[in-house]
Amino acid sequence: MTRRRQVRPWNQRIAPYLFILPNMLIFGVFIVYPAINGFYVSGFDSSNGRTFTPVGAANYGKLFGDEEFWSAARASLIFVVAFVLISTAAAIGLALLLTQPIRARGFFRAVFFLPVLLSPVVVGLLWSWILERRSGALNSVLGLDIGWLVDGPTALGVTVFVGVWMHVGFYTLIIMAGLQGIDGSYHEAARIDGAGAWQRFKHVTWPLLRPTTLVVVILSMIAGFQAFDFIYTLTGGGPLGATTLMVQYVYEHAFRSPIQYGLAAAGSVVLFCTIFALTMLNFLYGRRRESM
Repeated sequence: MTRRRQVRPWNQRIAPYLFILPNMLIFGVFIVYPAINGFYVSGFDSSNGRTFTPVGAANYGKLFGDEEFWSAARASLIFVVAFVLISTAAAIGLALLLTQPIRARGFFRAVFFLPVLLSPVVVGLLWSWILERRSGALNSVLGLDIGWLVDGPTALGVTVFVGVWMHVGFYTLIIMAGLQGIDGSYHEAARIDGAGAWQRFKHVTWPLLRPTTLVVVILSMIAGFQAFDFIYTLTGGGPLGATTLMVQYVYEHAFRSPIQYGLAAAGSVVLFCTIFALTMLNFLYGRRRESM
């Protein structure tokens, strides 16, 4: 007996596509088109901000010969590595703590998630007030005279701390969702076998949590490379460019005199390719570990 293939009406076949159409249009207008246009503009010279002269790949040569670009690239790399490591470790620690039956657990969850809801500009202004050398709240309370925002390495460390403070609540939420998806019978079996807390984490929690952690690593890496607004309001990129990351480099060449749209577009293309390549490497590494 042969089964006849059921043919759905045309309106049921196109209904799923109609639901995602608005999102696809928004994604195309605000993400895909600017990205393609960035590749296109990077091939032009626009020193006066009005006329565009084709120059081929000259902007990329100029970009890679610019010491300011390499300074921004080094600062971005240091920021991203520190931000990803600290954010991921802090999110795992907080998630493990906040999934335990502790008192006022809901209150602490709200406290750690609250910075996620704040505007990055507000976060930058808030911490610039707290860390100001002369009249800042931190130095006043502790009786210190530390220039948190005027010393290069210290200022870059402060931007990492503020970035972690602002994002760790969101990453903690993701890790908590991953922890709650782990079947409790695994822990119970390990406990019966005499495994301690560290052994249960090492041999049960961590292997099952690894896919969720990979998502956090990718999201935090992208957020680190795109960090700009709170750093700009916190340090303005100083002192002496110590906290100027690649996004700020692109912004200053696109919107500050002398305007160089082509050079800024070349910088944004390099940033896009860097994020895309690192994201794909993370995905491939994650899939390889899952298949082992």
